[in-house]
Amino acid sequence: MITQPVSGADRSRFAEASYCSRLRATLWPTRGGGVLGAISRSRPRPWLLLVVLLSAHLLLLGWQSAEDSITWDEVGHLAAGVAHWKQGTFDLYRVNPPLVRLVCCVVIALEDPRLNAISFARSADPHSRPEFESGRRLIQIEGARFFWVLTRARWAAIPFSLLGASVCYLWARELYGVHAALLATTLWVFSPSVLAYGHLITPDIGAAALGAAAAYLFWKWLKSPTWLRAIVAGTVLGLAELTKTTWIILVVVWPLVWLVYRRNLRVPPATIWPEALRFATILLIAVWTVNLGYGFEGSFRRLGDFNFISQTLGGTAEHVREGQPFHNRFAGTWAQNIPVPVPQNYLAGIDFSKWEFERKYWSFLRGEWRLGGWWYYYLYAMLIKEPLGTWALLLLAIALTFGAARYSAPWRDELVLLLPAVAVLALVSSQTGYNHHLRYVVPAFPFIFIWISKVARSVALGNRAITATVCILLTWAVGSSLSAFPHSLSYFNELAGGPMGGHYYLGNSNVDWGQDLLYLKRWLDHHPEATPLHLAYDVPLIDPHIAGIEAEGVPSGPHSERAERDSLANLGPLPGWYAISVNKMHDRGRDFDYFLRFKPVGYAGYSIYIYDIKLDEANRVRRELGMPPLPIASYGGSGVQKPSG
Repeated sequence: MITQPVSGADRSRFAEASYCSRLRATLWPTRGGGVLGAISRSRPRPWLLLVVLLSAHLLLLGWQSAEDSITWDEVGHLAAGVAHWKQGTFDLYRVNPPLVRLVCCVVIALEDPRLNAISFARSADPHSRPEFESGRRLIQIEGARFFWVLTRARWAAIPFSLLGASVCYLWARELYGVHAALLATTLWVFSPSVLAYGHLITPDIGAAALGAAAAYLFWKWLKSPTWLRAIVAGTVLGLAELTKTTWIILVVVWPLVWLVYRRNLRVPPATIWPEALRFATILLIAVWTVNLGYGFEGSFRRLGDFNFISQTLGGTAEHVREGQPFHNRFAGTWAQNIPVPVPQNYLAGIDFSKWEFERKYWSFLRGEWRLGGWWYYYLYAMLIKEPLGTWALLLLAIALTFGAARYSAPWRDELVLLLPAVAVLALVSSQTGYNHHLRYVVPAFPFIFIWISKVARSVALGNRAITATVCILLTWAVGSSLSAFPHSLSYFNELAGGPMGGHYYLGNSNVDWGQDLLYLKRWLDHHPEATPLHLAYDVPLIDPHIAGIEAEGVPSGPHSERAERDSLANLGPLPGWYAISVNKMHDRGRDFDYFLRFKPVGYAGYSIYIYDIKLDEANRVRRELGMPPLPIASYGGSGVQKPSG
């Protein structure tokens, strides 16, 4: 063999290449050696990272539980939960099943002797909501101690959200791997909507968590249809039904999923019937669990014996019985003798919900009020209420689904995952009688988060560009959510201008549900000069004195319906200190919309704006509104003239 002499330059390049190769092998090994390999082997195990995420979620929710004042629906849920335990009846707050409030109120109902004195409101009118009057009485009995009672009840709701995070982890891990599991859990833990409702005693997060748990266990049963898994899936389905009647759709969705799943697997006909029996057992156990949750109150009544108020169940005008405010489309038909296999108040709650959607309420979207709603309301609300980083991850998941098959699980498994989310969105969006609350579609969130998590398969597949993109987008999503914390209920993403701009797009529980009254008290404690204070607060059932706030009323503006009954001198704007919740500023009656023309001097959370209106500022706006200016003589010095009447 003839060898060529090696020059000094060649030897130098060879030595350099050899050194780089050794360095690369040391720092970025292909078979687990080297520095990074050692770090990789010593990094925390996935379950430890899960514990960290769950602990963070627990702390975030626990903090908000103590800091936020009571919200609108919690007034009724708290009273209804106490009534369930004290009296064993479920007619209060029948519009929602009782499981979440039973869990939240068990401790305070059994150990607080003050609550023995409460007289729960009752009404023979099937259209009434007596639970809110009962809630007002409960708050009066507890007084200032009420906020501690509320905090303890909220803490009992947190395990539902922890369950939701755990289901995200388990299902994503089995579909897409451990990195996807951590991503799905992170999306749940730091979702502003989950943080907003996860610390409240409303049923939304409980429904999301138990609905996802039921679907996950049903998927496990589909993969291995044993009797034990059928019993467990049926029990959890029943528990999900006890959180929100929205999950009735699973009774329709699951048979379709089962048929498609089995058809795709080409199951021998001989095994279909035993499996069909197990599937029927799932549904029967779910129904039994629902009845057990109500203590079999009014179960198996004849269908013809119910008094319905909705057209869906009661029929049209010709079905109305003379002299009665209710009717029953099944009375006098062959169906009237059918025993209804659910509790009386469960069906009454469905009937009441349908009646509310049928009669229609005024809804607010992007500055417009409409009697009824919009079919796209919830999609739009999700667009501006969830972080843009989460939306970008969803778009990436869609692109990878169609462009890289390795990122997806078998289509039948993804069908089980996605169909409940699609069904929830379709069902809720179809009810356009009114649009008030994004929380109605929160039960779809865990399914969406799990499906999005497929993008994290890039780690196992070695695609560093996609992995880096996922990390950036996830950081954006988490950072954006935490930027509004602990005021997650008022979170809006950058498209809506953040929490300060969101109230121009959505109202009600999406931004201002009464949660910031205690923050207003803290602001006033640091600003004793803000007296006398005029307050327009969005939860009239709560007396601000309970929070230690002394306040007077707020004068209506010239656009208000009450303006005709008042003199111009008594109409706002007037000089003084004001605290106005954003829902009040956008109220359809336009009582206080003139405050939108002033710049706040402070904020209580993101839902209560605080104003120190001077005489010259008041006169500026009055001139803009075509009103006569206020005389300087009546508002001299630092005093403020109190409007007459």
